[in-house]
Amino acid sequence: MNNLDAVCVDVCQTFCLAWRKHLISSGIKQRNNPFCLSVSEVMTIMITFHQSGYRDSKIYYIHFVCRYLTTNFLT
Repeated sequence: MNNLDAVCVDVCQTFCLAWRKHLISSGIKQRNNPFCLSVSEVMTIMITFHQSGYRDSKIYYIHFVCRYLTTNFLT
């Protein structure tokens, strides 16, 4: 899990910088509201969901993320 999380953090840092440059150059105004989860945490949850075999993301979140992954994420 730590390797996947490290990859997600690296990808998200690169993507977020490119996305901010695009928004600045295109003139699109975006709100900068703080999120409870970082982009890398959401990406980690989505990747593990697709690898898990669960069919419903709500059930996956309740039964797996809330039980096992919340200790890995900062709150």
